[in-house]
Amino acid sequence: MTKPRILLVALGGTIAMTPSSTGGIAPTLGAADLVAAVPGLNDLAQIDARSPFQLPSASLTQVHLAGVAALIDAELAAGALGAVVVQGTDSIEESAFLLDCLVQSDRPVVVTGAMRGAQMPGADGPANILAAVIVAMQAPTGLGTLVVLNDEVHAARFVRKGNTGLTSAFTSAPFGPVGHVTEGVFAPALRPTPLAKQPLPGDDVPPVALIQIGMGDDGRLLSALPGLGYRGAVLVAMGAGHVPAAMVMPIAGLVARMPVILTSRVAEGPVFSRTYGYPGSERDLLARGVIGGAALGPLKARLLLQLLLAAGTPPGNISAAFAGA
Repeated sequence: MTKPRILLVALGGTIAMTPSSTGGIAPTLGAADLVAAVPGLNDLAQIDARSPFQLPSASLTQVHLAGVAALIDAELAAGALGAVVVQGTDSIEESAFLLDCLVQSDRPVVVTGAMRGAQMPGADGPANILAAVIVAMQAPTGLGTLVVLNDEVHAARFVRKGNTGLTSAFTSAPFGPVGHVTEGVFAPALRPTPLAKQPLPGDDVPPVALIQIGMGDDGRLLSALPGLGYRGAVLVAMGAGHVPAAMVMPIAGLVARMPVILTSRVAEGPVFSRTYGYPGSERDLLARGVIGGAALGPLKARLLLQLLLAAGTPPGNISAAFAGA
């Protein structure tokens, strides 16, 4: 029987790192090396291994991921059953979200990595790759991009890194994983609503500022953003979407010049829209033209706004896109 073809794209990251001559670990292993380290993988599928670049994931860009999305669509259209992207865990939640928005095919796309380097005791890379390939082979169409680590399967929209070192670092709280891999079988548990697809951006992705807000902030940085070339901003606000009263007028001035998205620095829960009514509350900011980010966290809100701006989306449609996310 012909084995299914799975595209495996390796981008670098901890999973591909070995000790360097200067100390610490750095990415050295390509896709073929990673595949060879997984016992039994080639018995499951025909692995089409590609290594377009080797980077720590903090150095990946939206342009890199747009290229990966184009490669995935081309290979899925050419007959691959699914695709696995292997990269560093620092930016997996962002990469997966971008692929969820950009890959047009409804065939499975899975992102994985490792929390331990390839030569560390208990390296988790081979097990994560095996689980990711199983999910890419068995997942139903239309689930969107998935993230697989520690035998847990997460939806790209909800997943985030919740610990800097544990192999169980990834969480989709409060929703939970969409499934698990047990005894070589992917068992789906939830089916998230698919994200709206976006066109591939060009090489000049519009810059969007990510503004973390803390106690006593007066917003003096905001007036500088247009002059620095930013095309949009994401506010990482307190609580359910609140800022100090001193920031209200600087935010209102910024809204007149670019789209501003309201998100929360709190890990779980959505931005509110109709509860609090004081200056700097979510009702006050929304009334001044700030766009609510709903339950989309700040990192993913920034990426979505960049894709919308790159596509020339009108302001009213930007609001609708975030309402639907």
